[in-house]
Amino acid sequence: MVEHGLKSEKESWDWLTHRLTQLEIKSLEELSTLCGVNKGTLSKYFHQRQKPTIGVLPQLCEALQVSPNTLLVALGVFPDQTTKK
Repeated sequence: MVEHGLKSEKESWDWLTHRLTQLEIKSLEELSTLCGVNKGTLSKYFHQRQKPTIGVLPQLCEALQVSPNTLLVALGVFPDQTTKK
């Protein structure tokens, strides 16, 4: 964990790859098709080079089958309140 309990870039990417495996989504391209967000943009989100806009959160949450809070924690936007410091 980095300061303030935010996930690092590596933790965000690891979370995504684990989630894709759980959902049997084979690639970032397949996720892109499911949520309607460009593959390059998805990569930027999970490498923490760009924050998602509010408009894409519902589609991304639906495709990944997670709550907005879970997604924002995974992206390093919100701190993870479940971990001990």
